[in-house]
Amino acid sequence: MAKGKIKVTSENIFPIIKKFLYSDQEIFLRELVSNAVDASNKLKKLSSIGEYKGEVGELLVEVKLDKKARTISISDNGIGMTEDEVKNYINQVAFSGAEEFVKKYDDKTNSTGIIGHFGLGFYSAFMVAEEVEIFSKSYKDSPAINWKCDGSPNFSLKNIEKNERGTDVVLHISKDSDSFLDDKKLSDLLNKYCKFLPVKIKFGTKELTEKEGEGKNEKEIKKTVDNIINNTNPAWTKKPSGLKDEDYKSFHRELYPMNFEDPLFHIHLNVDFPFNLTGILYFPRLKQNIDLNKNKIQLYCNQVFVTDSVEGIVPEFLAMLQGVIDSPDIPLNVSRSYLQSDSNVKKISGHISKKVSDKLSDMFKSDRKSFEDKWEDMKVIIEYGMLTDPKFFERSQKYALYKNVNDEFFILDDYLKKINVNQKDKDGKTVILYTNDRENQHSFIQEAKNKSYDILVLDSPIVSHLIQKLESDKKDISFARVDADSIDKLIKKDEVVPSVISEKDEKSLKKSLEKILNKDKYTVQFESLSPDSSPFSITRSEFMRRMQEMNATGGGGMFGMGNMPEMYNMVVNGNHPLISKIISQKSSKKKSEMLKHATDLAKLSQGLLKGENLTMFIKENYQKLEK
Repeated sequence: MAKGKIKVTSENIFPIIKKFLYSDQEIFLRELVSNAVDASNKLKKLSSIGEYKGEVGELLVEVKLDKKARTISISDNGIGMTEDEVKNYINQVAFSGAEEFVKKYDDKTNSTGIIGHFGLGFYSAFMVAEEVEIFSKSYKDSPAINWKCDGSPNFSLKNIEKNERGTDVVLHISKDSDSFLDDKKLSDLLNKYCKFLPVKIKFGTKELTEKEGEGKNEKEIKKTVDNIINNTNPAWTKKPSGLKDEDYKSFHRELYPMNFEDPLFHIHLNVDFPFNLTGILYFPRLKQNIDLNKNKIQLYCNQVFVTDSVEGIVPEFLAMLQGVIDSPDIPLNVSRSYLQSDSNVKKISGHISKKVSDKLSDMFKSDRKSFEDKWEDMKVIIEYGMLTDPKFFERSQKYALYKNVNDEFFILDDYLKKINVNQKDKDGKTVILYTNDRENQHSFIQEAKNKSYDILVLDSPIVSHLIQKLESDKKDISFARVDADSIDKLIKKDEVVPSVISEKDEKSLKKSLEKILNKDKYTVQFESLSPDSSPFSITRSEFMRRMQEMNATGGGGMFGMGNMPEMYNMVVNGNHPLISKIISQKSSKKKSEMLKHATDLAKLSQGLLKGENLTMFIKENYQKLEK
């Protein structure tokens, strides 16, 4: 059996690194600025443990654009590099100086905050540059060096004169990357990836106008100052005890400058075991048309922006939240562009779900009235969580609210106690009547209220899925929309109302109705209801209607059910005086006209009278008024 070592040649691996390691060319700026920040943090670390005795001074990373020379420079006044360190960290692909530094020093004080990990970020420069140069002087007493490479495995390395400690990386931009020789583009990229890095990032200068003097002597003075693009100490890196509500709102505006509405509330994440996780999540005021592509949660690693695609680390139902999550323990791919799934991701996701649930529970207990006031703005998120996260569903039973048509709020257990005696079906289940449209279902709501029944308002886009879940969890309840079937049929009554019309009249009337109605869409049903119930009403099988709604909200996705037919019941109340009057008509034409008018009214009440039929109905009624 032969044994040996696999060899990787630079001629083969270099083109792969340049072309395929990173999904976007723009990543080069994040990587090089992050390296410069690491160099600064390393110097601070060495100074804090006494290994560097010199003056640290104000640490700064500066990005410069020289359009004429076609160069982009990233400069720092951090730790610098010796000739040997360049040979180790630059000339050896995937040998991480940051990783080596962390292993050597991280146990001596608190975390170093070093960003680098894989030892590949520097080579992202060759995605946009035809040649890259390094000018560096170490904090140690050693000569400064100049390293140069044209993107091939060949390089040159020589000693040079350089007085100041630190490193300058100079990119000679290739012709096919001209778009990066633009001030605004570089500024936008720095704002995207480096907005919260822990060391000041300078990009050019800006003018400020200040007022000096008082009264008549007051005058405006224009000053040119460094343009610092980042906030080195963002809110999520601070202790919650040191922040006020206005600080959280201010940070939200910093994250989403084009969002002019303050969030409902925030949740500050601060975990150090069994993983490190910090961040701030905001509950936005949700509108009817939720745009999930705007104002998304941003994922950071040691204050470096990674992505705003946080699937996996944030539970699916919380994707509608806003804010920041920062964790060095989140597994990233080599290019730090997206997540890699592992056990830590599931733990973090579970923790975030629990943290959100705990916050909601605390809000409910401490100020229920305020919680109720916020409910309409946050219920979609909570209800979606109840559907998709079993543990969240269990926890939510303590604070998930249900509002009735009288605008009273209940948790489900309390609501069931309220209606338990009066609203039972023939199988002994408690029937929960609900409406998803107060205006269009007003007549049905009123009829139920007249009979002393209570009605919930369940009008979120996912209500059909939610009630399926609730019925599955609590076997002794069932939900029925107020227009799903006649209430007297749904709920068991002590007294049965006998029908006042004969079986013969019922068959004759049914035959007449089937001539008027579309048989493929309507089924005629006779019921013995109370005389004060509607003479004609349109209901729909609760099951069929739910399936239709679930199909609509699924959109062919996780809830897509395929096309469901539209089927309705035309319910005839045999005990209503109008039915007896129609039956007693001698003229078949008159009887047909009365049935047509009555069924059109029933359709109109449900929004089912449309198009030409609605036009004719209105015209006929105007003609009757004229007579």
